[in-house]
Amino acid sequence: MNKPTTFGLLALMLTGLAACGGGSGSSDSGDNGSGTTPPPTPAPSLSLDQCFVMTINTEGEHFGELTLGIDTTNTPVTGNNFIDYVEEQFYDGTLFHRVLNNFVIQAGGFTAGMEPKEGRDPIVNEASVGLSNERGTLSMARTSHPDSATSQFFINTLDNPQLDYSASAYGYAVFGQVIEGMDVVDQISIVNTHSVGNYNDVPIIDIEIASVVETNCPQ
Repeated sequence: MNKPTTFGLLALMLTGLAACGGGSGSSDSGDNGSGTTPPPTPAPSLSLDQCFVMTINTEGEHFGELTLGIDTTNTPVTGNNFIDYVEEQFYDGTLFHRVLNNFVIQAGGFTAGMEPKEGRDPIVNEASVGLSNERGTLSMARTSHPDSATSQFFINTLDNPQLDYSASAYGYAVFGQVIEGMDVVDQISIVNTHSVGNYNDVPIIDIEIASVVETNCPQ
């Protein structure tokens, strides 16, 4: 059997959420869309303007921590959107609810039992600034509409340039990076998954974001 392409895998990973009523925070990348202008050359460097420690638990036990750097210079709308959710403690108790090994892990829209958590109004897609979906970067999940991202995000576990903005693709907006803890990301990326109702690629154990708290960024 032929394996699906990498972009096809992301479409499979996210399309089900939009189709199955994940709320305004639903995410789908089944439509690559069409950009309007070429990406900037040279591409900007990701800026680490505000940093956070994300503590992750599983089955009530400490699983690990991620130190995240958020870019509010190149992606002010997207970066501040994430920070606003953090300050509201929105992510506390939400899951890494969808995992595809050697591709991405996704979080920020569901609690235990795959109960959807409604996000705020969608934001504009800032993928056109030119940041690339490289390994370890955080990027916004969205529906097929380019300006539909709310709370859900994913972490790239490999370089995924096919998810970047181009003159023929709206792309997925990168807004941060895992500074420390990629070993934890890699551990999440290999957990066994199953289907829960209409949702596929759900970890068989709850991988829960216990808290996200601000920390100093590295100099």
